[in-house]
Amino acid sequence: MSRAWQALRALRLRLVGPTKELVGTDQFGNKYYRVPKHESRAGQIIPERRFVEAVNREAYQYQIGDFPAEWEAWIRKKREDPPTIEEILQNENYREEMKQKVKDVSEKDKLLQAKEYEEGLVAEPSHTRVKGHASAPYYGKKEPSQDPMSTANTFQPGTWMPPGNGSSQKK
Repeated sequence: MSRAWQALRALRLRLVGPTKELVGTDQFGNKYYRVPKHESRAGQIIPERRFVEAVNREAYQYQIGDFPAEWEAWIRKKREDPPTIEEILQNENYREEMKQKVKDVSEKDKLLQAKEYEEGLVAEPSHTRVKGHASAPYYGKKEPSQDPMSTANTFQPGTWMPPGNGSSQKK
């Protein structure tokens, strides 16, 4: 009976293909599946396939963080075994600790920098004022002229518009 069962199973695998196996779910409710390596009808070896059935099935509604990094690594075959809930929780706690440490170091650095400014150990950043034509919005004039000036030595750009009705500018 077992040989007949194995033959039927092998025939079904060749004709239909293997069924997907539920590997696990994450805290968001997404379900992760795998289809094992198998041989197609034509005799080709089809490699293992991993995929997720997301709770939010609309692709445009995905956001960063919808899938835990551990599950994403499993889907992309960066790791062999699927993650456990304990592992995901441990990594989440680690990430929170790191965020807090970064915040603490940043605050400590700001206090140290302020102390160094007070003691004169470090020069405070200066606010540079740009001078010259780069800082002038209209090249030395407070407002653009209505008529262009075009003598060779003292050229100043103007806001000349071609004669005619002004409706062409309102398009």
